[in-house]
Amino acid sequence: MKRRRRGRPLDGWLILDKPQGPTSTDMVNKVKRLFDAEKAGHGGTLDPLATGLLPIAFGAATKTVPYVMDGTKKYRFTIRFGEARDTDDADGAVIETTDARPDDAAIEAALPAFRGSIMQIPPIYSAIKVAGERAYDMAREGRAPVMEPRPAQVDRFVLIDRPDADTAVFEVESGKGVYMRSLGRDIARACGSLGHITVLRRLRVGPFTEEMAISLDKLEMGEDMAPISPELLLPVATALADIPALALTESEAIGLSHGQAISLVDLMGRIPDGANPAGGLARAMVGGRVIGLCRLEEGWMKPERLL
Repeated sequence: MKRRRRGRPLDGWLILDKPQGPTSTDMVNKVKRLFDAEKAGHGGTLDPLATGLLPIAFGAATKTVPYVMDGTKKYRFTIRFGEARDTDDADGAVIETTDARPDDAAIEAALPAFRGSIMQIPPIYSAIKVAGERAYDMAREGRAPVMEPRPAQVDRFVLIDRPDADTAVFEVESGKGVYMRSLGRDIARACGSLGHITVLRRLRVGPFTEEMAISLDKLEMGEDMAPISPELLLPVATALADIPALALTESEAIGLSHGQAISLVDLMGRIPDGANPAGGLARAMVGGRVIGLCRLEEGWMKPERLL
């Protein structure tokens, strides 16, 4: 029997401006089909309600997904005060109401407690596993899971607009695994009210910004012709752009490719200021070519992920 063709072997990143409604998995499957790609995955889930940056990795770029997900994320979201919902966003059912509406001063006074290293309780409608089951599966079956607090890093959380007494607009910059729905829920309660997110947009993921994004509408313009040209893809190494670069010689790169570590003494004068010699990552370069990622530790530069 003839084997089914799996698609083209493409390598690179597409930065999709995700529309509201579909899931992240829906978008990966759609884009994979439009490009007729053999292998694809995404660099960080967005809720169906959310819009904005959804980095999609093709081929070798999937090796760099963990480093993209570890990067700083930037979001803008709108809270509607007065209602708590079971999903902590507008897609859920109302579970509690209040007439209390915080003023700007109350919001500003509550914000500092949500900046820096905090503990956060994820939404019950999330992919986190509880006793081996996905929390959202348990919630959908009426078995509300008990969600334990988790550490979260919030670098910036500011009020940027107040359209009316019922709504407030915020911007957040955070690390990996921070739930905006939880931030919205918790800041509303800290202000003496209730609230849920009605609008959520992701503006940045690691080195990827809105200027790099392409809309699904633009991709679908050529849906009847196919497949889409890989010229729209960014190079694999784009995902590593915010990791400090360290220049190597050709001979050093060859040794690295064979799994050999390089003494940091031999690299003195070339170690970039942003690289942490006590366990930090560096992007190994030969000229303009990225060799891979290395870990600086115990006086050595050790290969971690070669491209």
